[in-house]
Amino acid sequence: MELRHKYDLALLLDCMKMVRSSYYYYEKRSRLADKYKDIKDLIRQIYNHHKGRLGYRRITLIIKQKGIVINHKTVLRLMKELGLKSIIRIRKYKSYKGEQGKIAPNILQRNFKAGCPNQKWATDVTEFKVSGRKLYLSPIIDLFNGEIISYQLSSSPNFKQIASMVKKAFRKIPDSTNLILHSDQGWQYQMKQYQLLLKKKGLIQSMSRKGNCLDNAVIENFFGILKSELFYLKKYTCINQLKKEIIEYIDYYNNERIKLNLKGMSPIQYRAHYYKN
Repeated sequence: MELRHKYDLALLLDCMKMVRSSYYYYEKRSRLADKYKDIKDLIRQIYNHHKGRLGYRRITLIIKQKGIVINHKTVLRLMKELGLKSIIRIRKYKSYKGEQGKIAPNILQRNFKAGCPNQKWATDVTEFKVSGRKLYLSPIIDLFNGEIISYQLSSSPNFKQIASMVKKAFRKIPDSTNLILHSDQGWQYQMKQYQLLLKKKGLIQSMSRKGNCLDNAVIENFFGILKSELFYLKKYTCINQLKKEIIEYIDYYNNERIKLNLKGMSPIQYRAHYYKN
């Protein structure tokens, strides 16, 4: 009631034929409705900035990082009221074509934890289909912080793509580090040329067991995130546009996309935090 500050409440209620209890009921409801207005605006802002990729837990973390105390259940409820939700993941392309070379042992043994950067890496290839054409992404991920160390895009799944990706990654580490590079049993990783590249650099090759995707779960999880947060959000008609957006997304993933298991930091923030301490 805008007139409340000018006139006596009893007079206003009499004019409106309203009992005092009803007035206080609606006044309380009005205050409650406005209570979360600023938080809702902030939630919507965070959600839109991350293009709908964040769920309520990570949005809660970002809000808390801004110095605002709020429960994750409240954020979940407010997101439901706003009609905001994150997107579901979908499965990956498989490159296994039988034994075509030397199979390396499964040294990683699903031990995906790494105590420091550049101790354990994983790699794989995933496929995208756009208007009858295909695009293949081959990245290397650091198991310490989930950072994409190196990647290569190609219109076909060829060895040149893998070699280029590996050589770019090698520029970031010294020789003979005993770093483990894990993959599935894809034909690319069975090739002598690939295994020689790793041997010359001093890396230890590890492979998943045949047909067991859980042995390489971290990179599989990255592909699921990438496709659900980018590729499946809209219908692409141009391969070049998809390439451009994958490059942008990987930069976003490394630098901005926070993770609960990284104490609410992005992969690069977490790596910097490790070296700082």
